Amino acid sequence: MLKDKIKEVPGLLYVVDSMEFMSSAGRRRMLEQVWLTKQEDLDHEQQAVCVMGKAMFDAEKEASVTLLRHQLMQLHDIRTTLRSLSSHVVLDEVELFEVKNLSNLCNISSRALLELGLDKMFPIPDVQKVFAILDPDGTGVPNFYIYDSYDSRLAVVRKQMKSADDSQMGDLLAQQNEIQQQVICSLCEKLLPYADSLVTALEQMAYIDCTMARASLSHSWGLQEPVHDKNHFYFQSLFNPRLKQHNEATGLRYQPVDITLTDGVTFITGANMAGKTVLLKSVGLAQLMYQFGFPVPADSCSMQVVDDVVFCIGDEQNEMNGLSSFASEITRISEILYRSQEEHLLVLIDEPARTTNPIEGKALVQSLASIMDKRDSITLITTHYSQLGLDCRRLRVKGFLEDLVDMPLTAQNINRFIDYSLVEDDSDEVPHEALRIAEMLECHPDLLQTARHFLKT
Repeated sequence: MLKDKIKEVPGLLYVVDSMEFMSSAGRRRMLEQVWLTKQEDLDHEQQAVCVMGKAMFDAEKEASVTLLRHQLMQLHDIRTTLRSLSSHVVLDEVELFEVKNLSNLCNISSRALLELGLDKMFPIPDVQKVFAILDPDGTGVPNFYIYDSYDSRLAVVRKQMKSADDSQMGDLLAQQNEIQQQVICSLCEKLLPYADSLVTALEQMAYIDCTMARASLSHSWGLQEPVHDKNHFYFQSLFNPRLKQHNEATGLRYQPVDITLTDGVTFITGANMAGKTVLLKSVGLAQLMYQFGFPVPADSCSMQVVDDVVFCIGDEQNEMNGLSSFASEITRISEILYRSQEEHLLVLIDEPARTTNPIEGKALVQSLASIMDKRDSITLITTHYSQLGLDCRRLRVKGFLEDLVDMPLTAQNINRFIDYSLVEDDSDEVPHEALRIAEMLECHPDLLQTARHFLKT
């Protein structure tokens, strides 16, 4: 489920937190979205978001969209009440109000969907009879009341209560309560055949809410529906939503990236600050969004279905179980190797073995890449190791453009002079720009001078 993957991928939480849900039921439904692997299910979700978006942003349909939104804003997640009804538990008056309110919201929403031409895409079970059972006088209001028309004895008792003295009131109240409880039991029996329809209606209303939230997010972020292709896997102008919004808000430049993915291993090299880690996260987030039913953060893309997206990024030290960064990383990589024997994965690994000595670290990277290159998975590995001696595809971030620097270089403006685009690289060397960038950032001269000495020797 989406809520489980959120724990692993902070970028996914940012996506959900940026969505404009009308109800708690809609957010809950989004968090319970399952991982989609069947093409027909993926096509259905993309189509649902697409047709909903067209309706939502059609000026001529604004009134119907507003009506639908208003119903969703009043939607309560009454799964507990509906489970009680299905289990033959007698509901109380508050719970009967919840049922009546849900049936009313569904009836009005169905009319709004019909006006929008979305009734076939988002069918809501007909629960008008539920509302009629709970509204015997035809008031049309969602409030629940035990009307006299439910039982003729109620009118008699209530009339007597109006003129009764204190000595009579206790007996009359007891009679009223007994009759009302009998009415409630009878109502629950009448509602029981509609319990499953009410559950389905609630879930469909929640689904409509989360679909509207996805469509709204797609519109505001400029997300695109991917082309489904088993043979091609590429992104044109792939972007990271959180970083893009941050850069735009702070006046920093943001550069989308084009990338083509292939089976086997692809090494990604580039200087520090070249955006390699962000690229891995962006690719992984796009795949996750796709298989959880979202459009994708790119101008256009062609995508495949994978069994899972697996990350090995950043410091995975776990102080609670005593694992060091290296031990945690190796444990994670070992899991990937085992899983890739049976599954078609998208594997994203950021600078493996960087926390151990470089001789053994390089050997581990060589071993990892040579094994994964033979697996039925797509593996992206960023690295600073040179001369790996492997016949793997290599992409290099173009990196720092020193010739374009026209002002004093600082940590705040350096991204203006970095080209984050990728180029195919036949070399087995990695870029060497660290000392030059450190010099332009006016790093302590003793550090630079001593570093150059050690490089020469």
